[in-house]
Amino acid sequence: MKTHHKWLTAPLAAGLSAALLGGCGTEQIPGSGSADAVRVGMSDEILATDPAAGYDPGSWLLFNNVFQSLLAFPKGGSLPEPEAAEKCGFGDGSTVYTCTLRPGLKFSNGNPLTSEDVKFSFERALKIADPSGPAPLLSTIDTIETPDERTVVFRLKVPDATFPSKIASGAGSIVDHREYSADALRTDGKAVGSGPYKLDSLSDTEAVFSANTGYQGTAERRNDRVALKLYQGDRAALAKAFADGDLDVAYRGLSAGDISALEASTEDRGVQVVQGSSAEVQHLVFNMKDPVAGKLAVRKAIAHLVDRDALVEDVYKSTATPLYSIVPAGINGHNTAFFDTYGAPDPAKAKKALRAAGITDKVTLTLWSTPSRYGPSTDAELKAIAAQLNASGLFDADVKSVAFDQYEKDIAAGKYGVYVKGWVPDYPDADNFTAPFFGEGNVLSNHYENKTITGTLLPKTAATADRSATDKEYGALQDVVAEELPVLPLWQGKQYAVTRDGVTGLEWTLDASTVFRFWELRTS
Repeated sequence: MKTHHKWLTAPLAAGLSAALLGGCGTEQIPGSGSADAVRVGMSDEILATDPAAGYDPGSWLLFNNVFQSLLAFPKGGSLPEPEAAEKCGFGDGSTVYTCTLRPGLKFSNGNPLTSEDVKFSFERALKIADPSGPAPLLSTIDTIETPDERTVVFRLKVPDATFPSKIASGAGSIVDHREYSADALRTDGKAVGSGPYKLDSLSDTEAVFSANTGYQGTAERRNDRVALKLYQGDRAALAKAFADGDLDVAYRGLSAGDISALEASTEDRGVQVVQGSSAEVQHLVFNMKDPVAGKLAVRKAIAHLVDRDALVEDVYKSTATPLYSIVPAGINGHNTAFFDTYGAPDPAKAKKALRAAGITDKVTLTLWSTPSRYGPSTDAELKAIAAQLNASGLFDADVKSVAFDQYEKDIAAGKYGVYVKGWVPDYPDADNFTAPFFGEGNVLSNHYENKTITGTLLPKTAATADRSATDKEYGALQDVVAEELPVLPLWQGKQYAVTRDGVTGLEWTLDASTVFRFWELRTS
């Protein structure tokens, strides 16, 4: 799975959720329809308007509001439900997936949306295979058949019970085959979809969206226009714009300090801090071939010393929660394998692990960080971990931070023994927290492989359509990982948005399904 854009941010900055409410999306809500747009600000950029290219949070935010997918995630839910489709289901185990489209679907330009467009969209993404695109998420597709205008049949190469979740994500965006080239990306900055909104304009600093009045789906719009202000990674500018009254909602990019300060002063300032759940996680990653970190005893000592509670309180101001599992809380398959194995921080147990392996000298170790990709507090977090290790008297640890491009190159070259990675899921299923990390060709570049995981546990979970029936296998996988320690989970994020008085709907947008619902926002 290609994920270089999905490795990101700070605990305050995960995606939000894609869509379901009952009823027709064109219904007007009393109080909506104002010419004034809801003004939303975020620190991310929108790197692509073409779904075959975008794999970053800003682009997927656009996709999930402008394009439809066959399925979408209900608010607060992790199991996809029909959206452009009227119904979908597996046949022949988990290798044939058939969807029937809603009748009368149209793109925002008036063209009909049929099974031909669905087939075209998926085959196009796979053919273009843009390095920054979602094609790896669709890699289990073998062939696509369209027996009639409303029926799409996906034949998969291998059983893939998570296929519905994958196509409910931004990777499943349906484009008009008349508007897009089959083998080249669209480069005019425009987007034509069938979702609740149309993209009216896009610049480096703002994207403007208006209601797609021909939309037929499950979302109920509570506003007619959204102006999305883009701050290009400038968190200070985002915070200032909100403080100056230029935004109704600040989303993605406020620092832990900003959130903490706002929470302490909301009564005086007429603003509300809205908190939601998130499946964003961060791990320490260990290079299994490194001469130091490659030693299990060293990794166990670190696992016995890292104080997650102190990290989330002191560095992240409680805008995250300690994580003791690979699968985060709120996702089927979650357990507490790392707490069960290592318990609370205990220097005596760390010392015992090292001595049992014949290690009597202080362990010299560098923790590698990157200053902004995973949030503004990442360097401080790694320095805090180094201080915890050194306080035990067992380590001589330091921290080095390098720019993200160099960081990725050095990791791929095996130059780092211990480094940090953040992960925002593509879809809220345990598969997306395990297969990319521990499956064949894993994205961590840490030389870890376990035959039981790759040969038995992951294939079995992939073939199980009832996702609630996979807990045993995912529990066993996490127990193995806790024992072998190729990674050490650190924290799970919370999501925050800051709104002005009179803005409602944010409580329906902050969940683990990682897409932002414009249509839930309403101003009075």
